[in-house]
Amino acid sequence: MTDAEKIDKAKALLGGRLIESANPALRRVFLTVAPADLRASLEALKTGLDQWFLATITGVDAGDVYEVLYHFGDTAGSITVRTSIPKAAPHLPSICAVIPGAILYERELQDMFGIVVDDIPDPRNLLMPDGWPEGNFPLRKDWTYERPKEIIPGGKA
Repeated sequence: MTDAEKIDKAKALLGGRLIESANPALRRVFLTVAPADLRASLEALKTGLDQWFLATITGVDAGDVYEVLYHFGDTAGSITVRTSIPKAAPHLPSICAVIPGAILYERELQDMFGIVVDDIPDPRNLLMPDGWPEGNFPLRKDWTYERPKEIIPGGKA
């Protein structure tokens, strides 16, 4: 299936849920949907375009919004589904009901960006240690690292 055929099929499957489509490079298709339409859109793409292999989910701090990109791959190329959420209310629906393996990536979004993933089956921290300070999200542009004071056991403070 060519990139143009993938886009045409995605348009037919998603209908009014599709905000934008792009083909920036050979074998790379980008589709944009609203957060409220995310789960239904991914279900349609999974069944209609056979996009079931979720390679990763990435987040981007883009100023006033977070862009969240769901990267699907197959032997014929990749499809990236993009959505944007406001920083003021960073909530996304979990897609674990559609792609169960997405849980690790969703937990990473919570740890690194502070994005709240609604209905996630296991919301525990994935990457950050127990006792990590509340409100500290390392992949936000406004985050600054404060090195803890080093203490050598039995030595000088």
